[in-house]
Amino acid sequence: MNTPMPPPTDTPKKTLLVIAHTPSPNTQQMAEAVIRGASSPETAETVQVVFRRPLETRPEDLLSAQAVILGTTENLGYMAGLMKDVFDRCYYAWLDKTQGLPFAFYIRAGHDGTGTRRAIETITTGLRWRQVREPLICRGDFDQVFLAQCQELGLTLAVSLDLGVV
Repeated sequence: MNTPMPPPTDTPKKTLLVIAHTPSPNTQQMAEAVIRGASSPETAETVQVVFRRPLETRPEDLLSAQAVILGTTENLGYMAGLMKDVFDRCYYAWLDKTQGLPFAFYIRAGHDGTGTRRAIETITTGLRWRQVREPLICRGDFDQVFLAQCQELGLTLAVSLDLGVV
């Protein structure tokens, strides 16, 4: 009689990297909501969530990830300088090694977020990353609904990564 083999227990987890600029308590809460969603019980055994602030981010962080979520504030109609710094420092290390990388991003926008969105999409197009969800742009005065939206973003990307659809 053949007995089914148990599933392997040493299957490596997929890594979802979250890089977020969090200069205020509100943006810190947003990043925590993304991480909370991505770390849900549905994906806890298969997806490892790694959080990095922009100044902590190194090329190898992304090179070992299977997907990434970027979070930034809108500063003067552009992404935060520290988020731009990540791209400035890591771009060439990532170029040709991260093509097709699934990613999503969110913007905490005091205005409309269009300049920030355009900048991120321009850089990630150059890297040939694959945007797997429309950007989440949280406009205007801070609203608690932003936290639910960020949590959903994290959950959606983690589940998609777990299921292999991204």
